[in-house]
Amino acid sequence: MERVVVTGGAGFVGSHLVRALLEAGYEVHVIDNYSGGKFPDRLSNAATYHEGDIRDSELLKKVFQDTRYVFHTAALPRVQFSIEFPEETTSVNIGGTVCVLNSAHLAGVQRVIYSASSSAYGDQDTLPLVETMTPSPKSPYALQKYVGELECKLFSELHSLQTVSLRYFNVYGPHADPNGPYALVVAKFIELKKQGKPMTIAGTGEHTRDYTHVSDIVSANLRAATSGGVGAGEVFNIGGGRQVSVKEIAQMIGGEVEYVESRHEPAHTLADTTAAQTQLGWKPVVPFEQGLTDLLKEAELV
Repeated sequence: MERVVVTGGAGFVGSHLVRALLEAGYEVHVIDNYSGGKFPDRLSNAATYHEGDIRDSELLKKVFQDTRYVFHTAALPRVQFSIEFPEETTSVNIGGTVCVLNSAHLAGVQRVIYSASSSAYGDQDTLPLVETMTPSPKSPYALQKYVGELECKLFSELHSLQTVSLRYFNVYGPHADPNGPYALVVAKFIELKKQGKPMTIAGTGEHTRDYTHVSDIVSANLRAATSGGVGAGEVFNIGGGRQVSVKEIAQMIGGEVEYVESRHEPAHTLADTTAAQTQLGWKPVVPFEQGLTDLLKEAELV
């Protein structure tokens, strides 16, 4: 069995990735400090968990030994959180990523797959968003995740460490945390609906996002790890390929809405996934309506 490590493997995306890797027959190790909470439904008995911080190089050095792939999903996420706590998020999202890359290099890891973010694009003049566009980060989080991409490419050039960066577009799916002020909109809306409370929409609700099911994110990670012809710091969009407004999501779920103050965020996103399809052989397979319906059924709302 090949050994792999998932940083942040107890988180939303990381936990889904851990399950898929176990099903694929890998020996899976997880590094997580549980800063996002410790949810039983995100943990897998067949994986080995190492509690700690990704800035702890000694821990990483030990866990990364004899590892083929490192999937770096650990981060302090969310745009608004990074605006309020720029020092803490910079330390984790940039400093932690450098520590992961350097530890992987020193341990002889073959490839690091980095969870990047579509927020790096900021507002662009045209859609869909293509990897050749010049990034224009509009928040500390967006900048931090973009710097992580540059660090990946640099480590590939300096140390021949294979790296691939995947720019996720608004991930949703089972086991997303619906609580807290920075919760993802789909999970938050479903939780509010269950509680009989109005869904809160920031601004007009006309801003759109390219929502991507977590299972499609996972399959992209697996393709990025095993595909030949990549590993030199390439960046790929991983998105569903369709725009949906926040107002539309509320209408699909059904129920009362409440409008609150708008947030500092790009107006629209839409992924061009041509590069991922061509070079990784990946494409999204879960339409947004299907993914949302499945979540509503799980929540016993339909």
